[in-house]
Amino acid sequence: MESSSFDVLILGAGAAGLAAATELAEAGRSALVLEARDRIGGRCWSHQAPGLPVPIELGAEFIHGRPAATISLLRKAGMAAVDAPRNPWMVRRGKLEPRDNFFAEIQAAMRKPRLLEEGDASFDAFLARELRPRISENALALARMLVEGYDAADPARASARAIVEEWTNEGAGTLLSRPLGGYGALLAFLADGLAGSKVEIRLQTIVRAVRWQGGMVEMEGTSLGKAFHAAASRAIITLPLGVLQLPPGAPGAVRFTPALKEKKAALKGLAAGPVIKVALRFRSAFWEALDKGRYRDATFFHSPRAVFRTFWTALPVRVPLLIAWSGGPNAARLSGAATPDIVRQALASLQSVFGKRARSGAQLTAAHLHDWQQDPFARGAYGYVTVGGDRAREALAANLKETLYFAGEATDLEGEAGTVAGALQSGRRAARELMGKI
Repeated sequence: MESSSFDVLILGAGAAGLAAATELAEAGRSALVLEARDRIGGRCWSHQAPGLPVPIELGAEFIHGRPAATISLLRKAGMAAVDAPRNPWMVRRGKLEPRDNFFAEIQAAMRKPRLLEEGDASFDAFLARELRPRISENALALARMLVEGYDAADPARASARAIVEEWTNEGAGTLLSRPLGGYGALLAFLADGLAGSKVEIRLQTIVRAVRWQGGMVEMEGTSLGKAFHAAASRAIITLPLGVLQLPPGAPGAVRFTPALKEKKAALKGLAAGPVIKVALRFRSAFWEALDKGRYRDATFFHSPRAVFRTFWTALPVRVPLLIAWSGGPNAARLSGAATPDIVRQALASLQSVFGKRARSGAQLTAAHLHDWQQDPFARGAYGYVTVGGDRAREALAANLKETLYFAGEATDLEGEAGTVAGALQSGRRAARELMGKI
């Protein structure tokens, strides 16, 4: 059994783990980053397809707004953020039409001062009781579609209070951009920057057990198929929410001794949102030629009654690629299905947008997807707050006995939960908090 000792152990080499590792490296600390996969990045996974000038993002893709954590890292890496134009279309009464600014209508209704005065409720209940009398049917359809898609949430479980706070924040629903070259290149920059430091990344290392007490952490598992043991005085845990919620013995579960009983309430107040994302590559960008080029500059297509309710293009880059997105209950039902079946559902949903004119199945040349719900090291896309879980993120982020520190998008406390920016911020926060104690 291999044994090694470091100042800090970091569980996970996603955005949060790499950000934490960078902070520790810059401070001259020694750390071992343990990653189960054969790659860095976690739920960021950029696939470079031959002949495409843009990467296919199997996981995270967009930058939401201008978060300092992401923008400053892009500058350090010498990379740019490429703005995605906003030109959304929506199927209404069977026709594809420009999507009006229904989100502004939703926001205005949500800002009414008496909403949710009596306490939290599910978004389903909030929609029926509070929003239905105040907004149009089209806005109602968009609200439900956004909760299930954008937030990857089940409206029957999602906290209305958390959704209202998120959607009424300044800048909500505005600027979208992508890292030029993809998130894979950005996180590779972080990993490459650790060269020459006292931080080591070890891939294909599956941690199965964490034993800890005040001022001591030991991790055991297998590394490249061989047993390993590592020890440190502190650890940063960046396991995805869905993995932390796994029952003992489930594939990918990590056994903590003693158990994380202090996190039990926090884990009940959050849920790992399911997403199925399919990258559809065609012989040509057929939608640009339909209806005399009416959709040439379209960026998003919404079909509220389809299984995949949202599609988007790669604009401003023109490529024959559409991303099909399904979140929430629809994605949960799809998860675990065979890849050809999922692709057929995506194409059927695309037909609900463009009709048989598209002949999309005949033009399809490739499809790429990864089922994150079935991934034992992810168990979902990103987290959302359930009814009554107002303080769950803060509780999940709190350290235990100044020994175990927690990071990851689900623990972000600065308004970027569910995003790469949130993961980066949380990793830096955990590392800085930890360094104050060693």
